[in-house]
Amino acid sequence: MKLAPVLAALFAFATVSTVAAEKDPRVFEMRTYTALPGRLDALNARFRDHTCKLFEKHGMVNLGYFVPVQNTNNQLIYFLAHQSRDAARKSWAAFIADPDWRKAQQASEADGKILAKAPEAIFLDATDYSPAIKHSDVGGRVFEVRTYTTEPGRLDALNARFRDHTVKLFAKHGMANIAYWVPMKGEKGADNTLVYLLAHKSEEAAKASFDGFHKDGEWVAARKASEEKAGGSLTVQGGVQSMFLKPVDYSRVK
Repeated sequence: MKLAPVLAALFAFATVSTVAAEKDPRVFEMRTYTALPGRLDALNARFRDHTCKLFEKHGMVNLGYFVPVQNTNNQLIYFLAHQSRDAARKSWAAFIADPDWRKAQQASEADGKILAKAPEAIFLDATDYSPAIKHSDVGGRVFEVRTYTTEPGRLDALNARFRDHTVKLFAKHGMANIAYWVPMKGEKGADNTLVYLLAHKSEEAAKASFDGFHKDGEWVAARKASEEKAGGSLTVQGGVQSMFLKPVDYSRVK
């Protein structure tokens, strides 16, 4: 997957570094919207004033809304949670058919269309080591969405390395583990992709944290052992992608 995507009290991601006691059984959805030039403010206004509330009305859980720090493509990236894939399908159908949504969409597009293309969406499952999702509004942070693409047959080995070593080492070096997902069965990248979200005090802090992480003897040993067992690198060449995000004003994760 290539990355170019708040309840009567809206849910946000946890900042804790510990893993969840039990795997979150819900289905998660990452969506990326690309606005036409000059129309991102209108898109955000529609979400702020209408869309988020209508999502809740139809059973969708708002988790967090972000824009890239370097937003050259006018994107909005957000995350939802659903009770199941079937529940997601029913929620979206009800949302699209809701007269309040149609009215809001019409009014927001009075000056022209907002989106440059159809939204991109991917359904995700939480890993068994993903932190529990809790309310959080720390403020002043930047977020980082990272996507790893593995060599064939090595996703389990990558997840084992994260479960046993990487997550706790991230916390050790000042990074907040927010959530870890893999695409659901049937989604593109389901057998070779890990998507996760971190929080940092700043981009500079992120660089310092990763510098310390990469030099950590435990990480060096864990990486060496995992690659020797697998017979080579767990990820394909160029298979680690990163994008820094900042929460929008109506996101409860900050």
